[in-house]
Amino acid sequence: MHRSEWDVIIVGGGSAGLSAALMLGRSRRRVLVIDGGEPRNRFSAHMHGVLGHDHSPPLDLLAAGRAELTRYDDVVIESGTVVSATPLDVDDIGFDVVLETGERHTARRMLVATGLRDELPDIPGLTEQWGRNAALCPYCDGWEVRDRRIAVIATDAANTHQAQLMRQLSPHVTFYSQGVSLPDAARVGLEARGIAIESRTAVEVVGDERGGLRGIRLDDGTEHDADSIFVAPRPVPNDRLLSDLRARSIRQNGVNWVLVDASGRTNVRGLWAAGNIATAQSSVPVAMAAGNLAGSDINGDLVEEDVREAVVARQRDNG
Repeated sequence: MHRSEWDVIIVGGGSAGLSAALMLGRSRRRVLVIDGGEPRNRFSAHMHGVLGHDHSPPLDLLAAGRAELTRYDDVVIESGTVVSATPLDVDDIGFDVVLETGERHTARRMLVATGLRDELPDIPGLTEQWGRNAALCPYCDGWEVRDRRIAVIATDAANTHQAQLMRQLSPHVTFYSQGVSLPDAARVGLEARGIAIESRTAVEVVGDERGGLRGIRLDDGTEHDADSIFVAPRPVPNDRLLSDLRARSIRQNGVNWVLVDASGRTNVRGLWAAGNIATAQSSVPVAMAAGNLAGSDINGDLVEEDVREAVVARQRDNG
């Protein structure tokens, strides 16, 4: 069993976690990044709207980030899963972290950046298209399917906004209401911009022989052609560690989100959270910025502690 002591342990090596590690490494902090290797966008071949990296594979960005961090001797990235994290004691800020391998690590501070997972509607064939011909974000993936036949499958009345965003990119948009009751204003808005409203239920996403998308099958057996699907899955934060540490959360739209301040601090002393674990709207640039802020805030907090300890030590030495 291996045990090490660190200034900061970062759980999650995605855009937020690596950005925080970069800031901390540049401040000469001893940092351990523990990464489970399952970023939210791993299903996508390309990411978009990331300045300087538009249309680049998302895993390439993370690989480049890992490579950049090798220049900082005090930053270590380790593949693995954290099975538990507990506060050290009531008088000392810090955490005891145990990995699935049995390794134990202690850290003065901890950042959780484990992201979230997307729970898709239970429609056969949709999972197979996710990240290729089925997507969530019009800003991230809409341009690539401009002017094509777009199917927007509703999970909530708010998905009418998703349909309107796609109408900006294509005149061929069909909104599958899936039994969702639409407010009159939303329905009128769809009709006014020529968005077809399909009240029959989509029961299957139909692929072709090459694994591409052929269309949408309805509950009466009718099949509609489609080139791309947009849908809003239910976001589920990977927040077990935060829950175990009793970080406060707020329930919004049926999902519990950890409460953090502008720099990612939770109510638990020494604990930060950043990226998709704190908000579903955290795109790659937003997650990077959140990690950047969290990393600098953690270092500032450690500096304040270092100052306090130095003052106490000096007073003790001076009698």
